[in-house]
Amino acid sequence: MSRQSTETQDSQSLINLPSNSIGYIAILAALVTAAIHLFLAPRVMEFDQLTGILFYLNGFGFIGGVILFVSQYWRRELYLVAVGYALATIVAFFVMDGPINPLSITAKAAEAIGALTAAYLYRSQKPT
Repeated sequence: MSRQSTETQDSQSLINLPSNSIGYIAILAALVTAAIHLFLAPRVMEFDQLTGILFYLNGFGFIGGVILFVSQYWRRELYLVAVGYALATIVAFFVMDGPINPLSITAKAAEAIGALTAAYLYRSQKPT
């Protein structure tokens, strides 16, 4: 294949993996908190249906964010959305007076790491 056709194929790819290792940390943090929320959602659903639904939505929200992040549709401004989303989930935990346990601490730490990495990636990427 010629170089030009390879470049054309690359620009049409639906998946764009992060070029910065911090991007992989952001993905890992999002997947960790998503897994925790999806793991806990059925248990939470047993005693509080609304919170259980919010756990499912939060888990799927982080997974959706990862999918968008590695897609060709990701834009620099979406880092700010990611920061806001992660911070909102941390604030919601304290507002809803969530129980402090190892899984909640791990989820909130992952969300804080996600917010920090998204802020770093926003600042490090040049505007287009």
